[in-house]
Parts: sequence; structure tokens; C-alpha cells
Amino acid sequence: MGEYVIKMPDVGEGIAEAELVEWQVKVGDLVREDMVLAAVMTDKATVEIPSSVNGEVLWLGADLGAKVAIGAPLIRLKVEGDGNVVAGAVAEIAEAPMEAATPAPKQEAVAVAAPVMEKAKPATLAPSRPVASATIAAAPRAEGEKPLASPSVRLRARDAGIDLRQIIGSGPAGRISHEDIDAFIAHGGSQPGGIRSGAPVARTEVEEIKVIGLRRKIAEKMALSKSRIPHIMYAEEVDVTALEELRTTLNRDKKADHPRLTILPFLMRAMVKALAENPQLNARYDDDAGVVHRYAGVHIGIAAQTPAGLVVPVVKHAEARNLWESAIELNRLSDAAKAGTASRDELSGSTITISSLGAIGGIISTPVINYPEVAIIGVNKIAVRPVWDGTAFVPRKIMNLSSSFDHRVIDGWDAAVFIQRLKTLLETPALIFVEG
Repeated sequence: MGEYVIKMPDVGEGIAEAELVEWQVKVGDLVREDMVLAAVMTDKATVEIPSSVNGEVLWLGADLGAKVAIGAPLIRLKVEGDGNVVAGAVAEIAEAPMEAATPAPKQEAVAVAAPVMEKAKPATLAPSRPVASATIAAAPRAEGEKPLASPSVRLRARDAGIDLRQIIGSGPAGRISHEDIDAFIAHGGSQPGGIRSGAPVARTEVEEIKVIGLRRKIAEKMALSKSRIPHIMYAEEVDVTALEELRTTLNRDKKADHPRLTILPFLMRAMVKALAENPQLNARYDDDAGVVHRYAGVHIGIAAQTPAGLVVPVVKHAEARNLWESAIELNRLSDAAKAGTASRDELSGSTITISSLGAIGGIISTPVINYPEVAIIGVNKIAVRPVWDGTAFVPRKIMNLSSSFDHRVIDGWDAAVFIQRLKTLLETPALIFVEG
């Protein structure tokens, strides 16, 4: 018998380290070649680390959330044969505690856009077999036994309220796939809101969730923004009745290869016109150097919720795009962000950001500025409300804009002038398309 050390591989992008976001195994587990052992996260991607040999886990080289240097020992296995560790080196590795991994440092300025997790390259696994009914009926795993599943499968199960221990995976070593979850749900598996028998029971469980990966990067960026930027918030209601009529007409008569228009491309075009008159809002503030950078190009970040968390894809040079071009690029970036394939360049470089929760956007919100920008425009939901026209109340479609500004750079008057200009353009949408 010998010992085999798997080191942190070079995951590309010229990085020196990666954050460990998930262990798929524990000490004592038997693993097979190509079985996924761990998942690590770089600034733009989550990568699964497979085993290159069959063996038994003897040692794990880092805690979740730790930064592991490229080439550092990640896991040690007992294997048949001589392994790849020479005598003497084994003891050195074994004596190194898990805490020896580089702890996650407090980050300085974070990239303009929160990074997105790209689809990891899957390990080469054996072809999956059909999910048998035994997959559903099998007894749950013992307490403490961690099911094998990818980060995306775990996220889906957590969102659906499914205990993965209740599912026997159909993949290698019992690895659980999305198809296994589909089969579990189809056969009446546990779902949130399910019917419970008996009287209500007090629950005392406390779930401890370590903040790592993309969630930690989002937390760090939000804390940075709120700690360094004195926010001023300005809300205004906008009558978008005429805009909605125009949008409906354009969607009805659109070309087959054009996407369906939402309100966002109209808002983007209105922002381009309003920023031409108020250039101080299309800027970033380098508060360490005491310099405001105003940009001629309008690069609009669109805060988007994805299965992995909040990311901000950026529509570059919105000033050079017409309504349909803006919609096409917006759709392309949104799809890439949700699929986890958006590149680092597509997630950085914004000069002003839009935050929209769509139909669940509420009446008012307090968006956090995308540091180091100086303004963010929040879009609330559209609702039909009675409006007095001078003689009677008439139904109108009203939408609120809830926006935040860096009060070190933007005065309340400037914020109000900008939002009132947006209001005029959106309430009289023909003005959006008037040149000059």
C-alpha cells in the first residue's frame, strides 16, 4: 500500500490560489478514479476537482472557505501500489493541520461587478444509468453521512427543501444528479409546504451555514459599499401607461428574431439621454485617490439574480445601441449570467447600474450602490392606480423609481434633476427616440 497526494491544480486565468467551497468526501471515504472530491472557486468560476486514482481518504488539506495555493496538497489518499509520495514526505504532509491552509483574507476593493460562477468542466464519469424506482424508495442515509452531489444539485435541493440523504444517487459512487431529484419529486418526495400529520411540534434545530464562495464575495462588496458610501435615496413615481402601450405594440409587430421587449431597454435608452445632460452621474469615485472619473461611454450594469447569487452583467456602450440592440444584448448577458457562462469582462466595467426585481419589485426599495459607482437606479413593479385627471379618477399604470446616489459626489438637487428627466422621458416615450 502507498499514499497518493492530490494537489490543487492550475485552474486557469493565471491565478495563484482558489477558495475551497465544498468537500464531497470525508476522511475514511473510499473514492474511485474520476469521482469529484471537492469544488473550488476562482473570481469567475467554480471548478470541480476529481480524483485521479482509486483509494481511501486519509487527510483533507483545508477547511471550507480557505484559500488554497495552486500546487498545495489538497487531499491525501491510501492507494494500492507505491503511490506518489516518497518516504518522509508523508509524515510532513500528515502533520500539517487543516488550519495551515491560507485563511480567506479581508478583501480590499472588490471588482465593479460581483463575479458569477461559470459552469465547471464536469469530471469524466461513467455514463449514467436510468433512475430506478429504488432510488426513491431507499431508506435515508445515516446521520452525518454526506451525499455526493455537485454544487448546483445541492443548491437546487436546498431551495426545494429536499434532504439529499433521502435520495440514492444513480451516478458513480451514488452521486446524485438533477435527474435523481426530478424522479424524487415525481414520486412524491418531501417538498416545502407538504401536508404534515399530527399536532404542531416545536422545532429547536439551528442550521449553521458558512458564508463562502460567491455569497461571501457579495457580502464583502455590500459591506464595502455601505461602509464607504453615504447613500442618499430618492424615489419618484412614473406614469408608464403610454410606455406600456408602445411596448405592447412593438412586441406585437416585432421581427421573429427580435426578443420580447421588457421595460428595461426603454429605461436604458432614457438613461443614455438623461446622462448626456447629467454626466456627473455616469462616473466612478476613487475615494482613495480623491478623483472622480466621468465616462463618455455609458456602460450599464444590470443587477441579476441567478441560482448562484446576485451578479451584475454589463451592457457596454449603451449609447451606441438602439432599442432592439439594447434588448438583444441584455437578453444575451442575462442568459449567460443565469447559465454561469458569463466572462469576467462581461461582469465588470459598469459606470451606472439598474436594479430591478421585476413583477415582485414592491412599492419602494433602497438599492445599494455598486461600488465604486456613484448612482444606482432601482425599478419597482408596475401597478394600476387611480389618478386624478382634473375631472375624475382614471386608471393609470404607475411605476416607482427608487434610486440611490453617493452623497459625496452627487447632491440631492442633481439626483432630483436626473430622476425628473428620466420621468419625463418615460412618461412621453416618443422623446426617447428624438435625436438631439
